[in-house]
Amino acid sequence: NNIPVDRASAKGICIFNTPGANANAVVELVFTMLGIWLRHVQDSISFCRSLAGLQGDSLNREVEKRKKMFKGVEMAGKTLGIIGLGKVGVRVANTGVHHQMRVLGFDPYPVMDNIHDLSPEVELTRSRAEVLSQADFVSLHVPLNKGTTGMVSTDFLNKMKPGALLLNYARGPVVDEEAVLTALADGRLDGYITDFPSEKLVAQEKILLSPHLGASTTESEENCACMAVRELQGYLEYGNIAHSVNFPNVESTPTVHVRTRLIMINRDEPGMIGLVTNVLGRHRINIMSYANKSNGTIGYNIIDCAGPVPGEVQKEIEEKDGVIRTRIIRFPQS
Repeated sequence: NNIPVDRASAKGICIFNTPGANANAVVELVFTMLGIWLRHVQDSISFCRSLAGLQGDSLNREVEKRKKMFKGVEMAGKTLGIIGLGKVGVRVANTGVHHQMRVLGFDPYPVMDNIHDLSPEVELTRSRAEVLSQADFVSLHVPLNKGTTGMVSTDFLNKMKPGALLLNYARGPVVDEEAVLTALADGRLDGYITDFPSEKLVAQEKILLSPHLGASTTESEENCACMAVRELQGYLEYGNIAHSVNFPNVESTPTVHVRTRLIMINRDEPGMIGLVTNVLGRHRINIMSYANKSNGTIGYNIIDCAGPVPGEVQKEIEEKDGVIRTRIIRFPQS
């Protein structure tokens, strides 16, 4: 959220993230907050603190007299809807199954590695509307992008089961806060639980907030740091990209015969592959393998060569129109 992604891309700077490294921390927080809501834990704690000064039988009588005010409901038997089945969404879905809930899940672009981890008891739906119309609790676990910004709109909320509960542990801008406040006011939405406080939300009833605690555990921070180190090591040593925000993911293992690896970052335009291969061919540099991927904006190329790639050849490629940046990685010869 704090990085100028477009500017970084224009300069050929790769931005990484660490998806899934904080998944367990987020999942635990989601169900902690859901339990707090369903069992009225906040109000009951405040009530207990109000008993200060009472003693013995007087305190016990007050507890027994008032505890019915905080009678809640259980998760078991309810329907949990998951929008977004990434690392976190899958774990939330599986945990819902363990809590004896019926779990519905929807993801328009499922990643098979994640789906393979999904409990067979989770029901995959063909549309988001199928989830919204049936779920007692709807939990959001989508990335923030142009397609998901403001996803939770008036139309989205109108498709939800009346009196349902919305949980947002994805990103704040995924939700149109004005639409949520209106739905809470007219009773269409029972409550809103989120990790993203804002000036519009902090003083509102029917909203349970946590101060962006999703990844705030010792274990999560360690997991994220270790994953980031592995990603950077792969990028620095081999030019490989895994879990990039702005570049396509490309990974290639060089054979023992590769002498030089040429990395080319370019705008996604026709003719870029031919451009680099023509230059290398004119200089009689043998290409042993070529890996190329694009994300629609940026093209990333890993070109393994049998011999050295001189600096003047690299410069010639880098000066071509459409090329953003090049890089040479040299491998020691055994």
